[in-house]
Amino acid sequence: RVFAFRDARWAPDPVLAPGAAVRSPQPVPLVIDNGSFQTRAGWACPDPAVPAQPLLRFRSLAARSRGARGGAGAETQVGNDLGSPEPLRWLLRSPFDRNVPVQLELQELLLDHVFQRLGVSSQGCVDHPIVLTEAVCNPLYSRQMMSELLFECYQVPKVSYGVDSLYSFYHNRRQSWPCSGLVISSGYQCTHILPVLEGRLDAKNCKRINLGGCQAAVYLQRLLQLKYPGHFAAITLSRMEEILHEHSYVAQDYIEELQKWRCPEYYENNVHKMQLPFSNKLLGSTVASEEKQEKRQQQLRRLQELNARRREEKLQLDQERLDRLLYVQELLEDGQMDQFHKALVELNMDSAEELQSYINKLSLSVEQTKQKILQSEVNIEVDVVDSKPETPDLDPLGSEQSLEDVESINEFEPLFAEEQPEAEKPVAAVQPVFNLAEYHQLFLGTERIRAPEIVFQPSLIGEDQAGIAETMQYVLERYSKEQQAVLVQNVFLTGGNMMYPGLKARIQKELLEMRPFQSSFQVSLASSPVLDAWYGARDWAVEYMSREEGWISRKDYEEKGGEYLKEHCASNVYVPIRLPKQAPRAAEAPSRASGAGNSSEQA
Repeated sequence: RVFAFRDARWAPDPVLAPGAAVRSPQPVPLVIDNGSFQTRAGWACPDPAVPAQPLLRFRSLAARSRGARGGAGAETQVGNDLGSPEPLRWLLRSPFDRNVPVQLELQELLLDHVFQRLGVSSQGCVDHPIVLTEAVCNPLYSRQMMSELLFECYQVPKVSYGVDSLYSFYHNRRQSWPCSGLVISSGYQCTHILPVLEGRLDAKNCKRINLGGCQAAVYLQRLLQLKYPGHFAAITLSRMEEILHEHSYVAQDYIEELQKWRCPEYYENNVHKMQLPFSNKLLGSTVASEEKQEKRQQQLRRLQELNARRREEKLQLDQERLDRLLYVQELLEDGQMDQFHKALVELNMDSAEELQSYINKLSLSVEQTKQKILQSEVNIEVDVVDSKPETPDLDPLGSEQSLEDVESINEFEPLFAEEQPEAEKPVAAVQPVFNLAEYHQLFLGTERIRAPEIVFQPSLIGEDQAGIAETMQYVLERYSKEQQAVLVQNVFLTGGNMMYPGLKARIQKELLEMRPFQSSFQVSLASSPVLDAWYGARDWAVEYMSREEGWISRKDYEEKGGEYLKEHCASNVYVPIRLPKQAPRAAEAPSRASGAGNSSEQA
């Protein structure tokens, strides 16, 4: 049971070319599931040529670099263009606070990415209707900013807002719609308990738990970093999310499951070992003496070739200078005194004796350099046996070239100083005293159930909140017994954080404990808890494409404000802002005058 981390990199989203059915006979709606974890976008077109699935799926993240010092501007990357989130973790930004978009600049980057990659080709505007998901009981200010962004920046013709979990409920119960039920939705940041009566959300009795997949990943990261402090940097959030998605499960009875993990046999049969990447090279490994000898010979040959190249360059310069001095000496012998004296001035010399002395020294240096070049060519062909290279013979006259050769060899002296004749004894390779692969393994035991358990017991991470079971019971108790019986007959689970194995059975166990004796209930899981919100929004958009119900037009936006919402079967409940009425100023003036008259009479 050893599993390797996939550490998959995100592939950049291609620029898609929309088909003709998307724009004719009229632009079809564009459905965007604006989730705090992932954004999903696609077309709501009844034509079978257009795929009935989200064409874009990317993390709702953006990273903006500060730009290089060389003058390059800041670069912004969105979603899958990031490649991997871990190297840029400190640069990542999200437009969401919990599950509510509050940073409209970042939200604009996400929408730009969607429109560009889906190939929206209209000039200066987006002429497609937009179906956008929003949070349950979304604040009016957030909807106002979103409407302002869509209508003012993108010039969309109309927009519709809906709740993602209600769209999922609508998609899975479309044949029996309208129906009643209790929707339990758990996502990346929050968990919601939503009662639905006759196809409409009862917003007054909705409850939210501020826990989701994000908090579970952070909790799991802290548990493993405390357990394995030596691998602190390798335990990243991306790997923790991978463990949650593929190796975690929900226990039906948490305490009983912990008791099972105390048994060594149960632990050995159920523990999952996660293999961290590592290198097989040991820092203290010893190389064989033959390999060291070969490496030493290669380094010495390289040094000799370097010195030979320097000698050839030196010989060429000295030969050119010697030819120049001999030419000046020939001017003296030919009796051309004017040119001779001019040449001496250029050479910074005072007399013919000084010229002759320089000629003799250069001639001797050239001859010695030629001999050294011949000697070095012979030495390169000879195999080196001694472990420490001998220093070449110094020039008996102490010339400048010989000193440079000695200095260049001394620079490489530390490479061979550690090799002594006694190293000829065979040295055995160092064997590791422990299994290196096992040292880089994370053993997942009770961590597999502790992280998902926080939505049932928030006190595990110090949160003063009620869990799913207590919140569900609190919501049900706000209805009559007849309504409770109707709601529990259709308990619907949706959201990415509801995909743990055993979670449905845990909800059934909690309902069995809180419901009356011999009462019945029904719990069902969405067909695709992650994507059903987008599928439900597409179903609604195709059905209501030519109707006015649920769509906010530009005229409605200009007349009623950005916070205005047209309700439909999967939307929030619109509660307009009601300001307290103030007394008119005309009525205040006579009262002030009468008050002043009474005070004068009393005086």
